[in-house]
Amino acid sequence: MLKEKRISVTGGKGFLGTHLIKKLEERGCRQIKIIDLPEYNLTDIIDIRRMYEETKPQFVIHLAAKVGGIGFNQEKPAELFYDNLIMGAQLLHEGYLRKIEKFVALGTICAYPKFTPVPFKEEDIWNGYPEETNAPYGLAKKMMLVQSQAYRRQYGFNSIFLLPVNLYGPGDNFNPSSSHVIPALIKKCFDAIDNHADKIEVWGTGLATREFFYVEDAAEAICLATESYNKSEPVNIGAGFEISIKELTELIVRITGFQGKIVWDKSKPDGQPRRMLDTSKAAKEFQFKAKTDLLIGLKKTIEWYKNNRHKL
Repeated sequence: MLKEKRISVTGGKGFLGTHLIKKLEERGCRQIKIIDLPEYNLTDIIDIRRMYEETKPQFVIHLAAKVGGIGFNQEKPAELFYDNLIMGAQLLHEGYLRKIEKFVALGTICAYPKFTPVPFKEEDIWNGYPEETNAPYGLAKKMMLVQSQAYRRQYGFNSIFLLPVNLYGPGDNFNPSSSHVIPALIKKCFDAIDNHADKIEVWGTGLATREFFYVEDAAEAICLATESYNKSEPVNIGAGFEISIKELTELIVRITGFQGKIVWDKSKPDGQPRRMLDTSKAAKEFQFKAKTDLLIGLKKTIEWYKNNRHKL
């Protein structure tokens, strides 16, 4: 079905976008349009309308987001709220007006309440306020779920909402001002090795847990959902395990070969105490199961960074 469709992928030049486009091409899709800066500013309604007129999509897969780690969320909460809210709301609405066949919205695990029971189940998504440091981002993205369900109920518009957990993999964002935990730790280790430093500093206590989802697996999950899931109830996509930040840091230190000490800056926040998804609904609804073991995924990511870091 997909290979006959005109598909516009917002954020198609980004980390997840580049991997998703490869997966779509492997499926025989040849009518894919990449919607990204600088050609299209998706916070601007004029650019959104121009995008729809120029690319005439039948399917829109909305990956574009303003996003970053805990520090970035603390520095720019207003931008993260407004930019993500306005992109999602206007893209979905304009898609409805043009009667596109399907809108695929990518949410975030940050949409879940701070103290969601582990593993996170989709029905728990409204049972509390998100963790404070990333609540503006999480709530802005969650509004696409409200919109998706409302537009299906009133207009019969086909849109779906996927909830990915923290992504990582080759091509990740290694910019220290906005990167997430895995690329940030990898960069710290290599910088320390280069500078002959005897320690690296890591935010928090190391006790918080996270689940990490290899980017190629995430791209496959999105393809499967785009092909065969047609309901507005949210669906978690992830790997279905958790690891503490302390264990993760020790693993990355070992793989990179950094020999020094890990110093924990306990004055900095841990973020959400625990994160791990229940991924059984994705398995049931569109037969998705993650394939990449964390150790293998980390080795591939570290190898990619080692080979490309001087170009970044």
